[in-house]
Amino acid sequence: MKNIPLISFILLLANLSYAQGGNTPKTPFTQMYLPVWLEARNHCLDVAQAMPEELYAYKPTKVSKTFGEQMVHIAHTVELLTKRYVQGMEVKPNTPDASRMTKAEIIQLLKDGFDYTTKVIYEIEQTQLDETCVMYHSGNTVSRAFALFYVQDHMANHRAKSNLYLRMNGIEPPEYTW
Repeated sequence: MKNIPLISFILLLANLSYAQGGNTPKTPFTQMYLPVWLEARNHCLDVAQAMPEELYAYKPTKVSKTFGEQMVHIAHTVELLTKRYVQGMEVKPNTPDASRMTKAEIIQLLKDGFDYTTKVIYEIEQTQLDETCVMYHSGNTVSRAFALFYVQDHMANHRAKSNLYLRMNGIEPPEYTW
């Protein structure tokens, strides 16, 4: 098992304490999942910070999203997928236009989306985590607890693409420390 650097551990504890005034999530699963989620959140925010604002419009191909669009997509879908699959709400995509947003606005959108999901992780009850949902694209039936992994996996997919955008512009991506 990899050792967590002391500063990362301290930041993780600070996030845990700050996020809900020192409270802990209500279920054993969400207690286990929260540190993993917070590390993924923090790493994504580090990636967003690493790209200079003037390169938020960068895209490697004509059919690719811009870096800013990748970040807005992450911000929007973290909340949307949490609502849809973890909470069982009916929601429709309505992604903001990244080209009309500043880097600071996009980073705030990311924080807001991550905060929404973090709040759900703290508050969700075991009975709801045990319910099932059908994943839109695959048609697979999974527990709502498992759907939290999907939310994170979707974010990690787009964050990984964003890491490549950094490298393509000669920027070393932030180190993943988990």
